[in-house]
Amino acid sequence: MGVPASAALHARPVLPGEDFSRVALAAPALPLLDSLWGRHGALMFHQSGGCCDGSAPMCYPAGEFMTGDADVLLGVFDLPGRGELPFWMSREQFGYWSHTHLTVDVVVGRGSGFSLEAPEGKRFLIRSEILDIP
Repeated sequence: MGVPASAALHARPVLPGEDFSRVALAAPALPLLDSLWGRHGALMFHQSGGCCDGSAPMCYPAGEFMTGDADVLLGVFDLPGRGELPFWMSREQFGYWSHTHLTVDVVVGRGSGFSLEAPEGKRFLIRSEILDIP
């Protein structure tokens, strides 16, 4: 399986029958998440299937975005000194991206939506690579 070398932290696998990580954090995401966690408490990611920010995961205070049967939990990050940070994706979007490994990265620029990093002048985005799943 092709897992990006740029990944600093891989999420724990949580999908039934899978023993590999589907999502990771790039190194620049770690200090931003630590800062956001310090201000807002526990966090969560949700990757929607929306047309405009389809490659931008939204970061919310844990539990602020309600998940349900229309969502898939792709993995859980164990953030050192903080706790668990789940990464959710809409089930429809997962249907399109199920063959990829996702890395959450950070770039300079203001994203849209209600993601917590927007006021920081940075935005999270997804980098993807094809999974080599037998």
